[in-house]
Amino acid sequence: MNQTFMVLVAGGHHTCYAHAICEEMAASAKARGTGIAKRSTEYVVQKMFEGKAVIALTTQGEWAGFCYIESWSHGQYVANSGLIVAPQFRKSGLAKQIKQHIFELSRKLYPDAKIFGLTTGLAVMKINSDLGYEPVTYSELTQDDAFWAGCKSCVNYDILMSKDRKNCLCTAMLYDPKDHYTPEETATNFKRKAKVYERLLNIKKSRFSKLFIKKARVLKSIIW
Repeated sequence: MNQTFMVLVAGGHHTCYAHAICEEMAASAKARGTGIAKRSTEYVVQKMFEGKAVIALTTQGEWAGFCYIESWSHGQYVANSGLIVAPQFRKSGLAKQIKQHIFELSRKLYPDAKIFGLTTGLAVMKINSDLGYEPVTYSELTQDDAFWAGCKSCVNYDILMSKDRKNCLCTAMLYDPKDHYTPEETATNFKRKAKVYERLLNIKKSRFSKLFIKKARVLKSIIW
């Protein structure tokens, strides 16, 4: 697809797109049976007014993608959440552009914060690795109850709670500004271990079979 997009910090003049964005978030999560926790139109509008969101538009003014920032533990942790690309613009490289912009905005607004994300997709893992994120255990994420409460609308919330918030179908990834590999190193590592990551994601998607813990430990031991 040879399509040009404008990727910019969302503002109050973009609130007209908020409802459509939320509808697509919900539809995408339902289609995959996992993923994005539900967010209200009002919540997305708030993020736009705060300057804590990135939106992608076509040159004709059609919304094409979106992502927003959440902060936790008094700004010590930042999550780039709700990444969504409109169906007609998927597989165009737009998701990577949006992730790059929201990462840069996060670093600008919260220069000392650890930036983390949860994903069930190998493609998003690759994008995160290109930015310098590393796969981590849930224990390295914020323990702020408000963050985990945001997962209640996800279909896999019962799985998360049954594992005492230590495991779920999502893979956790983290960028620590004070202690991290270079993007070149994390990208190379992902390329080398892509098949391992894919197997680990598939194991998780099997709804935490009895062999999950044993297999996950073996795979994790060879990732880093």
